[in-house]
Amino acid sequence: MQSVPVDRPLEISELARCCAVFVPGTPARTGGVAFWRPDGGALPAVAGRRVEDLSVVRPAGAGVALVRVPAVLLAVEEALPLLTRARAVPDGHRAATFWGAAALLALRCVARGLLLPGLSPEDHDAWRIGPPAPEDLEQVRRLAASMPPEAHAVPVDEALPLRLPDPERLLRAFLDAVADALPRTPAAPLMAGGPAYAAPQPRYLPGLRTWAAGVAAGHDAGVRISLRIEVSGLDLPEIEMPRADGTMTGPGTDGSRSGEPAADAHGSGAPGIAVPGAGRARPGFRAVPQVHRVSDPALVVDAADVWADSGASRGAFGPRARMDVLLALRRAARVWPPLTPLLSATVPDAVELLDEEVSELLGEGSQALAGAGIEVHWPRGLARTVTARAVVGPPREAGGTARFGADTPSFLSADALLTFTWWFALGDQQLTREELDLLAEADRPLVRLRDQWVLIDPRELRRARSQQDRRMTPVDALGAALTGSTEVDGRRVDVRPTGWLAALRERLTHPGTQKPVEQPAALDATLRDYQRRGLDWLARTTALGLGCCLADDMGLGKTVTLIALHLHRQTDASTAGPTLVVCPTSLMGNWQREIEKFAPGTPVRRFHGSRRDLESLADGEFVLTTYGTLRLDAGRLRKVPWGLVVADEAQHVKNPYSATARALRTIDARARVALTGTPVENNLSELWAILDWTTPGLLGRLGAFRTRYARAVESGGDPAAAERLGRLVGPFLLRRRKSDPGIAPELPPKTETDRPVALTTEQTGLYEAVVRETLAAIAEADDMARRGLIVKLLTGLKQICNHPAQYLKEERPRTAGRSGKLELLDELLDTLLAEGASVLVFTQYVRLARLLEQHLAARGVPTQFLHGGTPVAQREDLVRRFQDGEVPVFLLSLRAAGTGLNLTRAEHVVHYDRWWNPAVEAQATDRAYRIGQTRPVQVHRLIAEGTIEDRIADMLRRKQDLADAVLGAGEAALTELTDAELADLVELRGDAR
Repeated sequence: MQSVPVDRPLEISELARCCAVFVPGTPARTGGVAFWRPDGGALPAVAGRRVEDLSVVRPAGAGVALVRVPAVLLAVEEALPLLTRARAVPDGHRAATFWGAAALLALRCVARGLLLPGLSPEDHDAWRIGPPAPEDLEQVRRLAASMPPEAHAVPVDEALPLRLPDPERLLRAFLDAVADALPRTPAAPLMAGGPAYAAPQPRYLPGLRTWAAGVAAGHDAGVRISLRIEVSGLDLPEIEMPRADGTMTGPGTDGSRSGEPAADAHGSGAPGIAVPGAGRARPGFRAVPQVHRVSDPALVVDAADVWADSGASRGAFGPRARMDVLLALRRAARVWPPLTPLLSATVPDAVELLDEEVSELLGEGSQALAGAGIEVHWPRGLARTVTARAVVGPPREAGGTARFGADTPSFLSADALLTFTWWFALGDQQLTREELDLLAEADRPLVRLRDQWVLIDPRELRRARSQQDRRMTPVDALGAALTGSTEVDGRRVDVRPTGWLAALRERLTHPGTQKPVEQPAALDATLRDYQRRGLDWLARTTALGLGCCLADDMGLGKTVTLIALHLHRQTDASTAGPTLVVCPTSLMGNWQREIEKFAPGTPVRRFHGSRRDLESLADGEFVLTTYGTLRLDAGRLRKVPWGLVVADEAQHVKNPYSATARALRTIDARARVALTGTPVENNLSELWAILDWTTPGLLGRLGAFRTRYARAVESGGDPAAAERLGRLVGPFLLRRRKSDPGIAPELPPKTETDRPVALTTEQTGLYEAVVRETLAAIAEADDMARRGLIVKLLTGLKQICNHPAQYLKEERPRTAGRSGKLELLDELLDTLLAEGASVLVFTQYVRLARLLEQHLAARGVPTQFLHGGTPVAQREDLVRRFQDGEVPVFLLSLRAAGTGLNLTRAEHVVHYDRWWNPAVEAQATDRAYRIGQTRPVQVHRLIAEGTIEDRIADMLRRKQDLADAVLGAGEAALTELTDAELADLVELRGDAR
């Protein structure tokens, strides 16, 4: 069998439902993963991939038989993306699921740097996984024990009797194959200084046999080392470690191995701090290397015993034991140089350590050794429980009572600083400032404190003292209090809030303990239960001077909830004031109608158009403006002392560097609220942009946020980061969905249907011609021109799928009989209008909407069209006419009308063409499917069969998680496809030809 390139990463995921087996190769990276169907069914048809025969073992009668089955073999690096997703496929085969788990284990090992260079049996350069820690080996054993029979159904040879690969050996071979394949990137030769261990093609290196044998010796023999730290001159119990003969190792203070601690030379109860070296022998430190057999963790001896090769350890580590230990010590010395003298010693029994080396070993040294799989064992009698955490609170309230009132700062203006101090403890006893000063002045790693010998890194203590009594802004302190940690000099430390900061944290994280806010008497509406909870949350958060984001699904009543908040804030002089609402132009009319309906008597004006003004502004007045006007006239708006600023459809400012976002940040207010149904469309940076406007500084700087949270959370590789982020943003982001229990039980059902249509002969010819000509141009273009050509290709193909006249830009087109989509739309509208239904038709193209408008008018179908250039007054009239039933078909531009509008008259929503982001389509659908809708809503998506639309629709339907990652960035993500992947994506196939 040969490895076949995978040209269809989107469709190849169907293989996750097939049986998977790993087929080893030599060198390891030439191995592959084969997929076959145990039920005998046909493999997923993907052009450009050959199906070959594979010998497998299958049940036959009362036994098993060797049979030949059609299979697909993927190279290891090609199979990894598929295998890592296989575990999420609901009906995936258990063998594919197993190798998916193996792929994740391999990737974690590579990410940790567990890579050893060596040679294959044929003397070709090869990487392998190693050196593994005991827990790594245990994980391999557990995973191998769970291997299903199908996952190693490939026989070792085809001769009888049948013999299958050993599960653990096969799993280790797969791990080595991943380790051998992944480092061979285009940049690898530059790092390696040549093609060896970097080039994809095998390199024959017979001259490296001796070196490779030395590198592999310790790993293959299963030798691991650790360090035992001994302290002389003190009365300490020994470290107990199991010996080969069943006894315990570890020196006492007299150098014996009795394990009995001598009497305390200093007595007990002596106050203060004693520093060794004053009037007595200074204690000595030495590191003793210990040798472990990986296959038997209970077997551990000193390196000196290995050299003696006597007693129970005799022959236990193999004939190359000394060489194995020296190689292991060489790796240890490479990461921590104080161990270097062991390499030249006749017997590497121990190395004496200086105070500064002990201090280093307490910090970076232990971390470096742990990264190399080398543990450090300290004497049990040394207290190493001096813990440090930060205490943050008001300067005069450290440990005091929690108070709210005049001493509580404004978080938006950050006009107060909080004290940041260190809290040190030995066990559960807090240390005094005097004790900390004495510890720092001692400048020794070992001191006697409160009747205990204490090991502490003086450098860590000095670092902590340098941060003592520094100041934090209230918003920084709040973030630390909510997450329970903060970073100091790049290190994470625990945080304990005090005073009113602790009480504030309690209020934010446990809002249910407070008395609910009453619905304002001036509100002419009855809020639903979830809306009342939203009002309560908004009122309490903004009353503290904190901003927040109400991120309910579209149609759940964010507008009326915000109106209720405005009325509530007017009842308190400390929060009263005019409210500025910034929204898209199309929503101004909706806001004014909702205010006049639910808050009659509340003054409202539009700050929009050539005659806009802010004269004689009332305290409780609503001012409505648009994002465009905000950019033009931010100077006048920022002069008003706003009580509240609201950003509706806040995803408009998801780019913090845009002119709109910068203008919005200049408008000061007592509180800020963002309203959006999609707080995250593409990535977490958008969430940062929204919350950094509502509560500036809460999430830190964007670069730090990306490093600390976004990358870790988006990759799914750091659950702790996701938990910290959740604790941080949870009090400031309220997200409810229509599908949540008890949120909108009155909403009728929604049915979504993909409606495939065939291309006409004209469309087929245009489609294939554009694909052929553009791909040829792309193959010869440079990077910049290539991206432009790809975007042009994708846009052209979508337009051809819509109607040839749109792509050809015909001025007076003949519409009938030229587009499969248009024919289906005509059929749908004939049926729906006969039933008296109202219909929304969304498209992303204004030209196409004009074409549809002309076509339907010629057929006598009443329509109206709303797009980005429609004046505000006309938009409101269009909405009214549709809601009153005057016009049954409403044509809408997806971008201009996809948010904010209330079009509950519609029972049917037609997406004439697909958008690249499913969240945008969902928002558009929610124009009809929202609170107030009493009839079932049907969503129709028109899809041209066999085209790029078909592939995108298939991905959205079957792989929503992949769609979020690939399509979230829109067409820009597809510009990064290879030529082969792009050709596969746009190829016309099936009956569409």
